[in-house]
Amino acid sequence: MRESDINCDCDVIHANIVEKVRQSMPDEDELYDLSDFFKVLGDSTRARIISALDINEMCVCDLAVLLNMTKSAISHQLRSLKEANLVKFRKEGKVVFYSLTDDHVKDIFEKGLEHIREKLY
Repeated sequence: MRESDINCDCDVIHANIVEKVRQSMPDEDELYDLSDFFKVLGDSTRARIISALDINEMCVCDLAVLLNMTKSAISHQLRSLKEANLVKFRKEGKVVFYSLTDDHVKDIFEKGLEHIREKLY
């Protein structure tokens, strides 16, 4: 595909469209936070943890065995995910179980995975 095929070759400004979009766009702070949200998901280790927790809640020990990592490394990643409000935890005696914070996180992860799988097949 040539660059001329994908670039607009005119100087017309569609002011009504520009203004409509300007009024509907999120503010800069929201976009900054959204960017940070996706940066947290952009780490493959954290994506693996999210993938596991998308299936079932798990404790650090189980995640460490599943992902062949140390408990310390898993805890470090879970801290980042918790700070980004992507995972939550509950205690059952001495065991701490982690799960996805809500269906939004589940939906975002699953939609992203669906998008990737569509591109591959």
